[in-house]
Amino acid sequence: MPGSANLNIMMKAARKAGRSLVKDFREVENLQVSMKGAGDFVSRADIAAEAILKEELLGARPTYGWLAEESAEIPGADPTRRWIVDPLDGTTNFLHGLPHWAISIALEHKGQIVAGVIFDAAKEEMFYAEKGEGAWLNDSQRLRVSGRHRMIESVFSTGLPFGGRADLPETLQDLARILPATAGVRRWGAASLDMAYVAAGRYEGFWERSLQPWDLAAGVILVKEAGGLIEPINPEGDIVEDGEVVCANEPIFSTFAKVVRNG
Repeated sequence: MPGSANLNIMMKAARKAGRSLVKDFREVENLQVSMKGAGDFVSRADIAAEAILKEELLGARPTYGWLAEESAEIPGADPTRRWIVDPLDGTTNFLHGLPHWAISIALEHKGQIVAGVIFDAAKEEMFYAEKGEGAWLNDSQRLRVSGRHRMIESVFSTGLPFGGRADLPETLQDLARILPATAGVRRWGAASLDMAYVAAGRYEGFWERSLQPWDLAAGVILVKEAGGLIEPINPEGDIVEDGEVVCANEPIFSTFAKVVRNG
């Protein structure tokens, strides 16, 4: 699908950074049997990918702002637009040689996400969406959320706290409510791809708390443009700023959101 100039800039940047990460991923697969040096290697790969994205995106649109995981925020000369970027979502998977990680790029305009790209370079899957133009996979596959109507037939995804994070008890309570009502819950370790998979109908829904803006910004527009419903877990909150989200297809959303929120 032909996109706007901005969307084409985003996809070009994602592909260029993806080539760098795929090359590094082949190396980290050899390193992952030993922790010595592997973490530092992945950090360098992450930073190198962000440098590529920054050069491509700010080079093409130097007046836009910049918010990304590995570098300081840059206010833009145009205060209404900013790039929101995660150069490597799924770092732990990358470190362990697991081919489930992505580059996530969103464009925000006046506080709203208007375009998003999530590139799974290991599988050559480019998910992208633009406001009013639908959600797409690679060159021509239109994305639509799942058509399932029953929670018990549905598969959902989430993230699980690690390293002693304080939100573990809340997440365990979520799982205690949600698991009995569903066909399963998956934890694959990359929030951007979880949301892309909801847009593609691979999952019926996704929820998670304690995310960063770059984890979910691109996923927001993908889900919306694929016909899904998406809200902050706190109905009075803001998805990107608060870092919490619940999304699903329309038939299941209200039931699913109620279960998530009844914590």
